[in-house]
Amino acid sequence: MKKILLVDDEPNILMTLEYTFKKNNFQVFIARDGQEALEILKDQLPDVIILDVMMPLVDGYDTLEQIKKDSRLSHCKVIFLTAKNKEKDIEKGLSLGADLYVLKPFSIKKLVEQVHELI
Repeated sequence: MKKILLVDDEPNILMTLEYTFKKNNFQVFIARDGQEALEILKDQLPDVIILDVMMPLVDGYDTLEQIKKDSRLSHCKVIFLTAKNKEKDIEKGLSLGADLYVLKPFSIKKLVEQVHELI
């Protein structure tokens, strides 16, 4: 079973993503901010991480920088799922090592397809 870590501070998005990915046979882990995500990543090695940018405590960019420093997580695919839609935001996300940058609002069906394409 593939593992996915969902990191977002919006409960409705987390609930929708959790339900959808469980239905698609993923083992789902949830974090409400980057700090919580990094705690989960000490024990879990997901195949995919879906990461919001704007979150309390540790934002998505800083979270991704920490993920990239951890050799145990080198196989993880990271998708930014965010409302930050300026060209410089997208460039920053991709230059930090994100595999995909998806803008909110998003199509859940398309996101699931994109995750399957990455893994």
